[in-house]
Amino acid sequence: MLNNSGVAGQNIAADDEVKELVGVSTTTDEDEQSMLLLSRWKWWFLVVINVAILLMGQSGAVLLGRFYFDQGGKSIWMATLVQSVAFPILFFPLFFFPHSENLSVTTDITINSSTHTVIMVYIFLGTLLAGDNLMYTMGLLYLPVSTYSLICASQLAFNAIFSFFINAQKLTLLVLNTVVFLTISASLLAVHSDSSENEMSNVTKSKHMVGIWCTIGASAGYALLLCLMQVSFERVLKRETFSVVLDMQIWTSFVASCVCIVGMFASGEGQGLKDEMKSFKAGREVYILTLVGTAFAWQICSVGVVGLIYLVSSFFSNVMSMLSLPLVPVAAVLLYHEHIDGVKIVAMLLSIFGFSSYIYQNYLDDTKSKAPEIHHTATAETSIS
Repeated sequence: MLNNSGVAGQNIAADDEVKELVGVSTTTDEDEQSMLLLSRWKWWFLVVINVAILLMGQSGAVLLGRFYFDQGGKSIWMATLVQSVAFPILFFPLFFFPHSENLSVTTDITINSSTHTVIMVYIFLGTLLAGDNLMYTMGLLYLPVSTYSLICASQLAFNAIFSFFINAQKLTLLVLNTVVFLTISASLLAVHSDSSENEMSNVTKSKHMVGIWCTIGASAGYALLLCLMQVSFERVLKRETFSVVLDMQIWTSFVASCVCIVGMFASGEGQGLKDEMKSFKAGREVYILTLVGTAFAWQICSVGVVGLIYLVSSFFSNVMSMLSLPLVPVAAVLLYHEHIDGVKIVAMLLSIFGFSSYIYQNYLDDTKSKAPEIHHTATAETSIS
C-alpha cells in the first residue's frame, strides 16, 4: 500500500509538472475568483478616488472663480491663466508612480513619431485649450454659478455629435435622447433671463447673453478638444497609456499658459494686477490664496481626469466630469445666496435626465464589450495556453 501510494503521489506530482509546462492552469476556481475579486475591488477603489478628486477639484475651481469676480477681480486673462498654469503638479504622478511599460512605450513613440508633428499637435491643442478656457471665464464672469453650471452640461450633447463625426461613435436612441434633453435645457436658460440677478451683479442683458453664448461655445470647444485628443492618441501618439495621457495634459497646458501670458500683457491687464490686488475686497492675502487655490483646484481636477482616462476611458472621464452638475448650483445657493427659480429647476431636471441616459448607454456599451472577454477568459482557463 505504501509503495502504491508513493507511486500515485509521484504520478500526481508529475502530472502537475506537465500541466505547468504545457500551460494548463493548476490553480483552483476559488483562488482565481478571489484574485479577480481582489483586483476588481482595487480597480473600483481607484476609480472612486479619481472621481472624488475630479468632482472636488472642478467644483472648488468654479466656486473660487466666482469668488474672484465677486470680490473685485477684473482680469479675464488672469482668471483664464489659473486654469492651466499649475500644470507642473502633473509631473508628480510620473515621478512617484512610474510605469516601466508605459515609459518604454513613450520612448518608442518619441523615436517612431515625427517630433515636428507631435509638437504641432501640442501647440494646436494647447491654443484651442486657451481659447476654450477664455470662453469659460467670460461665461463665469457674466452668469450666476447655477446658470453657468447647467449650461456646461451641454458639453455631453456636443461630445456625442463630435464623436459621431470625428471618432465614428454610434448615435443610439439613448445618446440622441441626451442630445435632445440637454439642448432643451440650455435653450430654456438662454431664453430665460433673471433680471433680479442681473441687477444684483450689475450685468446688463446684453452681457448676460454674451455669457450664455460664451459658455455654450466653451462647452462645444471642450467637447471638440476631447475628440481631437482621442484622434491624436490613435493616429499620432499611437497609444493611450498613463504617461502618454499625462504628457498630453502637461504640454497642452504649458502652451495654453503661454498663450494666456501673452494675451494678458498684450491687452494691458498685466499692468493693472497690482491695483487689482490692492482693491480686492477680501485683502491681498486672500487675493493671492484665491488665485493659487483656483490653479491647484483645476490641476487636481486634471489629475482625476487623467486617472479616469487611464483606468476606464476618455468617454467615461467626460461623463463623470458632469457629475458636478447638481453639486455646484446647490453650493452656489448656500455660499452666494443665488436664486433658483422654476425655469432653472426644470433645466436641472432635464439635464440630469439627459445625463442619466448617457450613463446608461455607457453601461450598456461596457457590458457588451466585457461579455466576449469573460467568455474568452472562461474558455482559456480550460485549454492549453
